[in-house]
Amino acid sequence: MTVYYHYGDFPPDHGLEWSNLIPLLGPTAAAIARYDGILGAIPNPFLLLTPLTIQEAVLSSRIEGTQATVLEVLESGGAGTVPDSAGRQLDIQEVWNYIKAMQKAEELLEQYPLSQRVIREAHSVLLQGVRGHGKSPGQYRRIPNWIGPPNCKMNEARFVPIEAQKLDDAMSEWEKYIHREHPDRLVQLAILHAEFESLHPFLDGNGRLGRMLIPLFLWQQNFIQGPIFNISSYFEADRDAYYDGLLSVSKDGNWAGWIKYFLEALGKQAEYNYHKARSIFELYEQTGEAVAQNVRSQYAVLALGWIFKNPVFKTSSFKNSQGIPRASAHRVLSAFEDLGILAKHAQTRGNVSAVYAFPKLIEIIQG
Repeated sequence: MTVYYHYGDFPPDHGLEWSNLIPLLGPTAAAIARYDGILGAIPNPFLLLTPLTIQEAVLSSRIEGTQATVLEVLESGGAGTVPDSAGRQLDIQEVWNYIKAMQKAEELLEQYPLSQRVIREAHSVLLQGVRGHGKSPGQYRRIPNWIGPPNCKMNEARFVPIEAQKLDDAMSEWEKYIHREHPDRLVQLAILHAEFESLHPFLDGNGRLGRMLIPLFLWQQNFIQGPIFNISSYFEADRDAYYDGLLSVSKDGNWAGWIKYFLEALGKQAEYNYHKARSIFELYEQTGEAVAQNVRSQYAVLALGWIFKNPVFKTSSFKNSQGIPRASAHRVLSAFEDLGILAKHAQTRGNVSAVYAFPKLIEIIQG
């Protein structure tokens, strides 16, 4: 049965069943606060937790059908290596576009509130030079679209979003809702995410943008110190539950069921993110102690931070990026390898530099 967009049912001012939601609000907010606490404890979390941002980009893109792995993305970024498959190369590029779109949104949010402008500019970056680049980057769709099996007709679709001619007004209402006073901001976020996905304002990239909205909103509402919050591993682990929850909003007016699912996702992912971030922080402290005791170089701490951001890299990239004298860079890398911090991922071949990897960090990210 085809489900159509829920005209007249946004925002849902009634039927939210607060008595069932209230028991979830405290634990969910507490879990997010605990995660934010570890962000505050980590020196420069935006540097050390860069791999978690990459993991979120990979998983959010995977929900939409890409097959790139975290390791492939790390290799392509730090070592410049790409798979032989043209399709996999496009998958990797889509992941990097996600990261760049997120960075663009962060830059804009330093000056502007979360808004249509931010979403549209992020969308332009998301689709730049990839498979959706011909699908009006940064522009709302002007034609119908629907969600279902490949090449299906509208009456065979699983879901049909709002009509294109009503989209501008609907997105304006969506934006107003962002800035509306609300009894609970996490419930508000659940509603915003579901409504964005239901409107499906772009021809491509809606799912990734809708999930990008989650850390951006949490950041702007001061739940977390920066937009570093992985959510997609929960949704990716059971895509059917995620999509069924979204669909139930239009199909049955089941906002309460969707919000309950979303709050549970936020709480569990906050715990997951806490343990991931803590593991990375502990690795940083342990590795830092080993470096302080064994590496006699003024550049050792600088190098340590760099490899946490770039856990797979060419030696030439390391030597050219930090302003470290080449002889010192070579000694630091050799010392890190002797300590078991780094391992050769690929040997030097002709004019091609060797590739190093940081196995313990990669294991945490992929684990």
